[in-house]
Amino acid sequence: MARIILQPSGKSVECGWGDTVLTALEKAGYALPNNCRAGACGECKVKVVSGQFDQGVVLDMALSPDERRQGYGLMCMAKPISDELTIEWGTADAQPKLFPPREGALFVVVDKRALTPRVVELRLRPVGQPLRYWPGQYVTLGDARDGAPPRAYSIANAPRPDGEIALQVARAEGGATSAWIHDRLRTGSAVKLSGAYGTFIGDPSVSTPVLCLAAGTGLAPILALTEAALRRGYRAPVALLISARTETDVYGGGLLEWWRTRHRNFDHRITLTREQRDGYLHGRVDQVLPALYPDLSRHSVFAAGSPEFVDACRTSALALGADSGRMHIERYFAQQQAEVPPHDRLLHGW
Repeated sequence: MARIILQPSGKSVECGWGDTVLTALEKAGYALPNNCRAGACGECKVKVVSGQFDQGVVLDMALSPDERRQGYGLMCMAKPISDELTIEWGTADAQPKLFPPREGALFVVVDKRALTPRVVELRLRPVGQPLRYWPGQYVTLGDARDGAPPRAYSIANAPRPDGEIALQVARAEGGATSAWIHDRLRTGSAVKLSGAYGTFIGDPSVSTPVLCLAAGTGLAPILALTEAALRRGYRAPVALLISARTETDVYGGGLLEWWRTRHRNFDHRITLTREQRDGYLHGRVDQVLPALYPDLSRHSVFAAGSPEFVDACRTSALALGADSGRMHIERYFAQQQAEVPPHDRLLHGW
């Protein structure tokens, strides 16, 4: 087992003998840019500061002889042959590069079920190539020909090998698209999605305790982020605080309890704002948060829901010492449209 040290952050990851540096970084949750994974494109080129590695067979067009002399290597093929290998990477470059959005990707509704009186969940499976996305991102769904203009919905699960994604859709007052989904969309229907969009994603280089705050279907991207973190063995505490109006508005309890039983570092609480029930907190998030987490100076904070909810969470978290640089927010607007990420955040060549 070798150790990969990332500079200038000083963080490290374990690399099994025979694994490439890229594989080790990905297993640890780091998103090193890459494309061909065969030493031909140069996307994963970084400078090796110290240590020895077997570069394998790579093309000169991807890694020139001069770059080799300067200490650069292609991490998709590089395998450590010393106990430690130090590379120059791991600050801003560790933030995930986003996949270019696709338009009109064909999916089939394989399941549809009510989660609450106001929320339905769709399970959609791709007909062709799966949609590539980071947990926390969203897609647009609709059918303008059927009077349902495309609207944005967060993906509620981490990426799966079969490409299936879950969307949780609340019935919006006067919302043509949500009414179409609730009342007319059926299991077996073919639909087209566009995306993925958005930058409500975690920084894999961060290893702080995590606090997630969600209200309504703002729970969807939080579920995807949490699932992905727990799946890859995130070790720091992960806590989820959900705000709901009444007990009938609460969903996902079975999955959350399973996570709590399986992962010792995960916990969740639910607070009701319009009624008091045994087993629940009572009050808005900004009212209950100080007693639960009086010091958030070491936490990364994620908040998703209505603009009013998110703004209240942000204000409360900052008052409790949260670092604004480790705060991630996703505001749900009634007519939210897709936002294409900046060019420098896209993963090219896909």
